[in-house]
Amino acid sequence: MKILIVGYFTETSKSNIVRHFPEDWDIVIVHPGKEMLHHIEDCQVLIPEHIKVDCSLLSIAKKLKLVQTGAGFDNVDIDACTQYGIWAANAAGVNAQAVAEHVMALILSYYKNIPFLDSFMKNRIDENELQYTGSELKGKTIGIIGFGAVGKKVAEFCRIFDMNVLVYARNPVVQSDGFVKMTDFDTLVGASDIVSVHVSLNQQTKQLINKEVFNKMKNTALFINTARGGIVNERDLIDALKNRDISGACLDVFESEPLPIESELRNLRNVILTPHTAGLPDGLKFHKKRYDFFVNNIKRVENGEEPKSKLNQL
Repeated sequence: MKILIVGYFTETSKSNIVRHFPEDWDIVIVHPGKEMLHHIEDCQVLIPEHIKVDCSLLSIAKKLKLVQTGAGFDNVDIDACTQYGIWAANAAGVNAQAVAEHVMALILSYYKNIPFLDSFMKNRIDENELQYTGSELKGKTIGIIGFGAVGKKVAEFCRIFDMNVLVYARNPVVQSDGFVKMTDFDTLVGASDIVSVHVSLNQQTKQLINKEVFNKMKNTALFINTARGGIVNERDLIDALKNRDISGACLDVFESEPLPIESELRNLRNVILTPHTAGLPDGLKFHKKRYDFFVNNIKRVENGEEPKSKLNQL
């Protein structure tokens, strides 16, 4: 069984990943490029990051049985997989706890000024010169866009902090306890102190968050994106941050990844950035739950069974 993993990984990450698979499997980890094209010809499973899985790629994958992704699958042409008789599956919900914890860490870091205060202490500035503003979370309203596994977990955490929760979802769900209030998109973005995005990237959500949306937000609002960078018009976000149309942003994902060194986001003081690691709590681009899922799903396909969390039907 040959497994091809395409993406940008450190040597330590590669070692951690390889050790997690059965010893008799051939695990190949490569960067996007020519070497990838060589290995795609005879692999049975493809785990793709930072590449587009489309007809042109699948046409040379003569032995491919499964395209396995993490939670997101916007880089995979599902119809093309079906056309070539290849299973496509994601790992929906596997990283929900990790991402939701990351969202809360970002919120707390922002309102408690953790990056600033850490820098202040380490630079040994006179504590008499300390000036900052912060806030408690109790009573704040968070607007959650998308109510899948991650969105629901974020709502649970916010309840503990005595926050108000608004939710916009394409398929509204009724909450029996009344804690979560379902609402329309415009009401959510206009009424929320925090707006957090938890939808997948597709044609309906591409650049869903743009100048028009930022203009509807409070100028005290915090914007959070741990979903996909393409859901946001990044230029509009930067302008909104610079013009103080919104108060700040916490971002784990970007339109272009890795985030370009010259990106203005790196220099904005009202922004907290992390490098698309919300779903990787075990560090160095590794998440045990995710790879446990991958291994079990690959074994299912190897045994002639349907994969879990399948995205197509053969």
